[in-house]
Amino acid sequence: MRPSISIEFEPVIGLEVHLQLNTKTKIFCGCANTFGREPNSHTCPVCLGLPGTLPVLNKKALEYAIKIALALHCEVNPLIKFDRKNYYYPDLPKGYQISQYDLPIAQHGLLVISSGGQAKKIRIRRGHLEEDAGKLIHDDSLGCSLVDYNRTGTPLMEIVTEPDLHSSQEAYDYLHILKLTLQYLDVSDCDMEKGSLRCDANVSLREKGSTTLGTKTELKNMNSFKAVKTALDFEIRRHQEVLQNGERVVQETRLWNETKGTTFSMRSKEEAHDYRYFPEPDLVPFVVDKKMIDAARQTLPEMPDVKLQRLIRDYQIPDYDAGILIQDPALADFFEQCAKANKGIESKKICNWIQGALLQELNARKKSVTTISLTVQNFTDLILKVENGALSNLAGKDVLKYIIDSGKSVDAVIQEKGLAQVSDDQTLDGIVENVIKENEKVVQQVKEGKASAIGFLVGQAMKKTEGKANPKKIGDLFRRRLLNE
Repeated sequence: MRPSISIEFEPVIGLEVHLQLNTKTKIFCGCANTFGREPNSHTCPVCLGLPGTLPVLNKKALEYAIKIALALHCEVNPLIKFDRKNYYYPDLPKGYQISQYDLPIAQHGLLVISSGGQAKKIRIRRGHLEEDAGKLIHDDSLGCSLVDYNRTGTPLMEIVTEPDLHSSQEAYDYLHILKLTLQYLDVSDCDMEKGSLRCDANVSLREKGSTTLGTKTELKNMNSFKAVKTALDFEIRRHQEVLQNGERVVQETRLWNETKGTTFSMRSKEEAHDYRYFPEPDLVPFVVDKKMIDAARQTLPEMPDVKLQRLIRDYQIPDYDAGILIQDPALADFFEQCAKANKGIESKKICNWIQGALLQELNARKKSVTTISLTVQNFTDLILKVENGALSNLAGKDVLKYIIDSGKSVDAVIQEKGLAQVSDDQTLDGIVENVIKENEKVVQQVKEGKASAIGFLVGQAMKKTEGKANPKKIGDLFRRRLLNE
């Protein structure tokens, strides 16, 4: 056995993200671009590569690609072409994939992430359009593999970084920011479970301080950002052990096994020449018109990093709150509508309700704020009722559930469910008197100086009113009766 070598290594990571574009039809034919249909029901001679068929580029896919390029600060190449990437696999009916090689739609971009509290620029090498392959389904019960060609020809945008990432956490952060940016553009649903967003990672190790890249391995079969992070951690450790034992890393493609938490070899890593790229003869090179680029630029929404700073500045909310809001463009828009409703509610209190009770309801229902029966009017009325003491905070959460389910007004729900807060002094005095009689030991503790015990008494009073009492008034009454405040 070779002796172990004590060297400090630095990971070098590059990511390849494959994004399915949500066009109505496939990239080179008129088949519907949909998910979850009966196998092989959305195919045609073009996407199946039958002899004599000719591809035609989907204009919307090109517009989406330009839009993505601009959002990622890429240069949009004025002259682009498509190429044939030749390899054989059962899910590739033509025996080649139409992709882009030396003249991609986008190159030389960047995305800024936060690394250790500092902004870090991750360079984007290129972004190119291509068609997706089909899907292999391995059926153990039948002892065979089945192929579904519905996905064949789905438009993809592949976004490739430079090797600028140096930890699994940086890779995770990059993917999170990239996905958020793409969701704002509304060019894909970015659903990793459906395969709409897939990520491959290239990782190597080099001696710390060196600029020479080590031998890389490519990781595939990672179906979540967490899986990417975990797989990278495993592969980095594996590289370290190989190198510290004085051995050499083999350049190969490895698959991630989620169950075992390990990677395993799939095949030797291919180089570009292995694919024998050559220009696609049925799609001539063409110029991307400046008018098309300008038109795409006009459709760009406010990007998440810009929205973050504006929300902090315009509504004086903490960085953390703004960071939560921008994760969902619809939720951020809903917050702004509520803040602009001019009802005198502090923006921070609106944030608290959105991040607490509302997000809890949305997560439980697995819905967006745009798909539930909740209006700005109802939501702000509810917050005001709680702030003004007409509803307890607990009852307010119950009312939120009811108005989401029914779409009824806050007043109608309060009346129907009998949730109005008990605030009149005569009723509350009677409740306080009963609680004092039933809890003599706690009352004695309060009188002896343990003021915190009042919280227990308030809780008992709230139970008696089923949460409908005004807790502040209840507390004041206890302090007046027991502490002469």
